Amino acid sequence: MTAPGDSAVGPPLGAPIQVRGDSDTAWEEVGRHLREYGTALVHAELAELLPLMPADDELRRVLGRDWSRYLELAHSDVRARYAASRVMLKTAASKVLGGDPAALELAYGPTGRPYLRGYDQIDISLSHTEGLLLVGLTRRGLIGVDAERTDRPLYSSGLSRTVCTPFELISLASLPESGRDAGLVRLWTLKEAYSKAIGQGMQFRFTDFGFGPDGKPVRVQRPDGTTGTGDEWAFRTFTLDSGYCVSAAVYDAGFGATADTVITTMLDQDWVDAINDSLESGR
Repeated sequence: MTAPGDSAVGPPLGAPIQVRGDSDTAWEEVGRHLREYGTALVHAELAELLPLMPADDELRRVLGRDWSRYLELAHSDVRARYAASRVMLKTAASKVLGGDPAALELAYGPTGRPYLRGYDQIDISLSHTEGLLLVGLTRRGLIGVDAERTDRPLYSSGLSRTVCTPFELISLASLPESGRDAGLVRLWTLKEAYSKAIGQGMQFRFTDFGFGPDGKPVRVQRPDGTTGTGDEWAFRTFTLDSGYCVSAAVYDAGFGATADTVITTMLDQDWVDAINDSLESGR
């Protein structure tokens, strides 16, 4: 599928970084991507993270308000993915912000979109499927990420008729039969990533927007195949060695990407000055 250099539309984005064990090398690479691109994608295998997961009171401390939701999940494998994904997201954010993962509060918007309460300079997105955990972070504006196995039989199940635009159906039908499932997985993950980035989730009908064929600059398209977004959006799809298709949608809000994301220096200086002036005048 599309490599990073094949789709030059929109802000730059590097390949996903794999986190293994408790090594700091990958986290250093995450920091470099955020400095160079303003965005970083991080993935990990659930089986590699589980032995490193905190337990009992420490897990409760890190999960924070997600602890009650964690306890409500009936199946142990679902609980494991839920907890590991939240711990990984908070750990990734803490590496960027320079704080304690447990001090970060993960909150959710009306459609379930996660965000870090109090840290508007960093936008986040989360996806987990089977044994893969995926986190996206950006300082540019908005981000959405999604992942599925490349060999998932979506096309052969007839799903394309309910999630694809007419233009996408024609494009998929033109592919060799052996490549149609992977082609639909690519489209599905791009649609999921875009809908997550704009905060719509599954409320945005997938037949109302689409994407062009692989190997070309990627933009959101209208159902007839005409362009619907400009250079403010970046869409990338990567195929991991583990057999997963990873897609990301990044919106550049045009405010620039501040290089300083440390918690203690993230307050807007004009806002701080205004408060100090107000306090001084009240004395």
